[in-house]
Amino acid sequence: MKSLERLSAAFMIMIFTFALIRFVNAQTPAESMKTFFDSDVPGIRIQVNATAETQPTGNITAVLSLKAQTDVRIEHFNLSIFGFMNGTDKVLMANITDNNFSLNNDLKVYNCSSFEVPERVWDVTYGEITLAYSATYTVGSGILIVIPYENITIGFPMTHVENTYLKEIEEQQQNLNNTLEQLKEAFWESFQMNLTAENLADLNKTYSALRGSASELDSTRRAVTVLAITTVFFVATTVYLFVRKSKQNW
Repeated sequence: MKSLERLSAAFMIMIFTFALIRFVNAQTPAESMKTFFDSDVPGIRIQVNATAETQPTGNITAVLSLKAQTDVRIEHFNLSIFGFMNGTDKVLMANITDNNFSLNNDLKVYNCSSFEVPERVWDVTYGEITLAYSATYTVGSGILIVIPYENITIGFPMTHVENTYLKEIEEQQQNLNNTLEQLKEAFWESFQMNLTAENLADLNKTYSALRGSASELDSTRRAVTVLAITTVFFVATTVYLFVRKSKQNW
């Protein structure tokens, strides 16, 4: 009977767990989008929405809309989305392009399906629109005039890509600093001296002298002392020099 009760309790817990997971997933917010460009060129209103922020190897979704304010004939339209490799080198990640179509006071929407950010891309991405078209206007008593607009180029910042590599370096630096602080305490407890380059040099001399005479030592206690000094010295030297070099590079 007790086994049956335990089985029933386990089954209820499992059902509750699955229900909780479904509830949490249902509460997960949709991908955050942001309007990065919303402005007019003669006869057309252009808007670009895209993922607000992401990480290297993460995804970006972009939505482009063109709203004609008069009769418009598009000869060429292109939206290119660039990232910056290592934060400096410009690289094309995605583009939306179309040619030879009329808007005629209509709204046209382009969805750029999610594309992956390259591994070494971070910081602000960049959108660039190139456009060639003609717009027809009515003036006076029904007179129509057609005005061509060629080689229009518009650039604007877009999705922010988190610099996860810098974040990892900062975390590693903090871990090294914590290790160094712990090592300083251990060094003081072992040798009653601060962990400095000068004291490491003095300890190195002591270590060399002890190592040279290690074959003559007949005391287990002295042999253990040599081993302790050897271990602490090498660990202290390695961490101290590594952290010092890391700070210089930083």
